[in-house]
Formats: sequence, structure tokens, C-alpha cells
Amino acid sequence: MYKIQKEIVKFVENALFTTLTNVNFDADYHVNLLKESQRIKEELRSRAPEGNYPDEATYNLSGTKEDMLRDSIKAGIMYDQDLDPDIRSLRSTILYGIKGISAYGHQGRYINHHSDQVDDFYFYALESLTNERMNLDDYIRMAMRTGEMAVEVMSILDEANTTKYKNPKMQKVTVTKKKGPFIIVSGHDLRDLEQLLQQSEGKGVNIYTHGEMLPAHGYPELKKYKHFVGNFGSAWQNQQKEFDGIPGCILMTTNCLMKPRDTYKDRLYTTNVVGWDGIKHIELKEDGTKDFTEIINKAIELGGFKEDEKEQEILVGFGHHEILSHAEKIV
Repeated sequence: MYKIQKEIVKFVENALFTTLTNVNFDADYHVNLLKESQRIKEELRSRAPEGNYPDEATYNLSGTKEDMLRDSIKAGIMYDQDLDPDIRSLRSTILYGIKGISAYGHQGRYINHHSDQVDDFYFYALESLTNERMNLDDYIRMAMRTGEMAVEVMSILDEANTTKYKNPKMQKVTVTKKKGPFIIVSGHDLRDLEQLLQQSEGKGVNIYTHGEMLPAHGYPELKKYKHFVGNFGSAWQNQQKEFDGIPGCILMTTNCLMKPRDTYKDRLYTTNVVGWDGIKHIELKEDGTKDFTEIINKAIELGGFKEDEKEQEILVGFGHHEILSHAEKIV
């Protein structure tokens, strides 16, 4: 049986993640992904036995962005109006499910954890989306299997994060502003946050979490950094208002990114699969690390908040190990 190369798994995983809600809006980035997919397809075709393959396997990418957009109608589940609506719904459920799985898989893989079971499932699930031989019961089973893989990938990511950063502990987190230059880190990727903390240490730059990054304060190996000072703002959907004209920088590590306002576009940076046309992007280097020098220097240049606010705190760190350690008292 052919074993799918992990580099191909990584590409498919990142492509799925790129198209998840509020991740990447840079058209050129998507075009480059499509071109890479064509290159991978051609390489795989050269090793495939002769036979009759479905249109999805024999399709060749068009040469221009305009032609790609015209061809995109061929890829949409919703465009087939003759398809049984229950099957269409289940195909969509499976597709959205593996997009969500890819977000967790991407983060675990970044710190060298993955599940072969999940890696293989991406391809079984994607193949099912165009499989005309599958009936309603088959799709129900595939949807249930998607749920099982979601649990599996959450377990892998939990293992990855707690192995590297230790089990979360209950912590008080400051939710008010502190004097000085700062960088706000949004998204979910703890490895990006860790590298930024390491590279900004001793430079007088405060690091805040935002949105879904808030739980990072519970991890002992991240909380140990003295300049990891608190959480900024509220939920991700309020970012346009809360980032409006702030005297500091924002790093978007994963979703969710909303259309940046002109008042902070010059201080917003993206990384991983996140993107917006014209926004600075911090790339992964060949050695698996990232250089955050530019965003650190920009934060210092902007100067940050002029004074401390009166301190307010909230509690975080309610991971399952922490909760179970207090189970008797809770009961």
C-alpha cells in the first residue's frame, strides 16, 4: 500500500487550514497553493499505474487567475443542484470538519506531533466528497468518522502542548494596559508565541495575548517570561474596534483575522497560513524557526502605552489536569 509522504500531508493540511473561516484573504497566496498542488499532482501521476481516473484526478490547473476562478465552479459541492440534499449536507459537514481538524493538526505538527490516523483520514475524507458510489449511509459513517478524528487530533494537540509547555495551571491574568512598547498576539499557535517571547526578552517590549490566545497564560513554560504581561481586549470579532489606532503591533498566528482598518494595517503582521493582501507576513525559515525582529523593532518605534492602567485580573488555566487535581474539592 502506498504511504502518503508527510510533506504532501502537510501541504494538504495547510491548504485546508488556509480556507477555514477568517484565515487567509490574500488571492496570490491561494494561487501559489494551487500551483504547488499542480506540481504535486504531476509528480504523483508519474508514479501512478495506467487506468481510468475521475475528472478530479486528471484536471490540470489553468494558467491565469481569471481562468482558475472560472474553473472553481467545478470544485463546489453546492453547485451540483441534482445532488441529493442530504448527501450534499453530509459532504459539506465532512469538508468543514476536516478544515477544523487541519487547524489542530497544523499546530501539533509545528511542534513535531501528529497522528498517522488523522493524516491518512484527510485523503479518505477528501476522496469521499466526489465519490458517486457512496450512498447516504456511507456518508453518515464518514461524518461520524470525521467526528472521531476531531477527538483524535485534539488529543494529539493536547499532548503536543502539554509535553512542550507543561500542563496548564490556574493563573491570574492582567487585563489592563501597562506602560511601554507592546505586541498583541492573536490566534492559537503557542510555538509562535514562545519564539516571540524568547526573541523580545530584555528589549522592553510587553507581550499581550488576544482572543483565542488567552489560555496561553496557563502554561508554565510560557508564563515564566516576565514580559508576558496580560491579555488585551476581548473576543476576536471586536478586533477592528480594539486595534483601531493602537500604539503597538499585532501578530496574527492563526485565525481569526478580520479586514484590517487603515489605522493599524502598518503594524499588523501575519504568519503561518494567515494572510491579507498587502499585510507583512513572517515566513517559516528552513530550520523551522521564525525571525520576529521586524515586528519587535516596529513595536519599539511606536512607543506603546504612556502609562499603566489600574490593574484588573481574570483567572485562566482550567485545563483537564488542573480540574481533575481538584476533583474531590469540586465534588
